[in-house]
Amino acid sequence: MRAREVGILAVLTVAMIHAKTNKLNAQVAPASTTPNGATANPIAPEKQPRLDIDRDPVPSPDPDQPAPDLTSFADKSPQAKEVQKGQDGYTLRTDVDEVLLSCTVIDDKGRIVTDLTQRNFQVWEDGKPQRIISAVRQDVPVSMGILVDNSGSMRDKRTAVNAAMVNLLKASNRQDAAFIVNFSDRAFLDQGFTSDLVALTRGLSRLDSRGTTALYDAVAASADELAKHANERKQALLIITDGADNASRLTLAQAIRRVQNLGGPVVYAIGLSFGKDGEESEKERNDLSMLAQETGGLAYFPTSLDDLNNIAEQVARDIRDQYTIDYRTAKPTTLGGYRSVHVEASAPGHGKLTVRTKRGYYARIRESAEVSQATKQD
Repeated sequence: MRAREVGILAVLTVAMIHAKTNKLNAQVAPASTTPNGATANPIAPEKQPRLDIDRDPVPSPDPDQPAPDLTSFADKSPQAKEVQKGQDGYTLRTDVDEVLLSCTVIDDKGRIVTDLTQRNFQVWEDGKPQRIISAVRQDVPVSMGILVDNSGSMRDKRTAVNAAMVNLLKASNRQDAAFIVNFSDRAFLDQGFTSDLVALTRGLSRLDSRGTTALYDAVAASADELAKHANERKQALLIITDGADNASRLTLAQAIRRVQNLGGPVVYAIGLSFGKDGEESEKERNDLSMLAQETGGLAYFPTSLDDLNNIAEQVARDIRDQYTIDYRTAKPTTLGGYRSVHVEASAPGHGKLTVRTKRGYYARIRESAEVSQATKQD
């Protein structure tokens, strides 16, 4: 056979192989279309978004937007809920009279006290004593949101801030789950709930330091994120900023109420306005202190970036050494509205004790939640 005929035969053979391969691929994975109508290649590698620019903004609630249903975040203890079988599945009835408090106890020398029991505590709601169901100190996992100011003035501080936040995560319970929000005039969820330290570090590193500071909106949006996706009853928010809010749609009072409406995560705040004087610095200190005091947390105001690592360790230790107090409110939930809370502790040999916890909460009437039989069986 001549060389030219051999070449033609080889070309025809390759073409037949390609035709059979394409037919087989079409049978195994039918072609799909992209949003613009073009045909997508089903066997081509999936195009991955760039992590450094693909960020999802966290929607901030409108000032009058109702809080999400909190049924799934009610007390998960056996005595607090009842499952009844019905014709269409199972009905989960939650005991809405039960209130959860995260409390830190400090002695007169400023030391955290960790050896108290239920009988050492007393709880008042709207000035009336309440019946405590349980009071225990356990290093239980927490669902946490870390909110970092990403405005232009933070550009030279972020390296130290990120390192301190990584140290905080390392010092926390290994089963904690956290998410990362970077905010300026908008809040961006740069890492959703995870216990993966590498992923959380990556979320902290997505910097775009510019713009203004919408702190209140970021707090409210992050409280929503906790209410919708947290798996733990114990919850906290940590805020790091170097300036006062100057861009939010919400007011400070609305942001605080939003946090209280959503079950009251404890708020910790770190203000980095050192070196600044005047009205803005005072406003930042007042805002962060109010957010922390109303929710049972603490506000820190370091004198330099060198103090950040020590503060991060203090926050981690404070969260891990808290008592969890459950009490059953004597006030009917049908009344709704705001309820003030006061907790005291006393024990022989400890001197004067101070209990830090949230100052109050908004009572919410929660409807029974339907759960499927499949969920019950799981």
